[in-house]
Amino acid sequence: MTDHTTTAEVRQTPADQPRHEEKRRERGPIGRWIDEHPNIWEFILFNVLSNISTITRFVVTWIGTAVFVSWLGITQPFSFLIFDYTGKGANGLGGFLTFLFAEVLAQVVNFIVQMKWVFKSDASFANAAWKYAILAVIIVVVNLTLPGHITSLCESWGMAAGLAATIASVVNTLLAVIVSYPLLKFWIMPKNSNTGKEAAK
Repeated sequence: MTDHTTTAEVRQTPADQPRHEEKRRERGPIGRWIDEHPNIWEFILFNVLSNISTITRFVVTWIGTAVFVSWLGITQPFSFLIFDYTGKGANGLGGFLTFLFAEVLAQVVNFIVQMKWVFKSDASFANAAWKYAILAVIIVVVNLTLPGHITSLCESWGMAAGLAATIASVVNTLLAVIVSYPLLKFWIMPKNSNTGKEAAK
């Protein structure tokens, strides 16, 4: 009987197949860099994917303004604790409802994105959710109160209003990153959490 096995088929023994599969799955230079610098890559993902919640906030704000302000006309002045929607252009109660829905949906989206895509956490969803809710409230309060103080301080130093507002925005953003990243990584969404395992017992 004539053996029709080709040279290539003879060379590719069963022992060689895993090696070929490994080469086929070998990652490029970017993939190798990610493997070598997982923490840096995670931090980059944290900042880049946070923009998904920012986009959500913008979209909901546009929709909310159209619905609550333009369509329903809910523009009566509204003030509650630190929320002041009594000034001109604040859109009153409609402005507050728009802000509320936009912020809540943006934080929900950010929670899911950070937990599943950035930190890939196996922590209990319920346990992480209440911790994240506390962080979100703190961030919202800081976002509402801090910029005004920073802007006033910068203007008292003789800075123009536009520059003062820009500095306030930058400080606000940096502070949010400095506070939220370690809290998310080590407290709210840690990897290899035993919470879920203990709950299953």
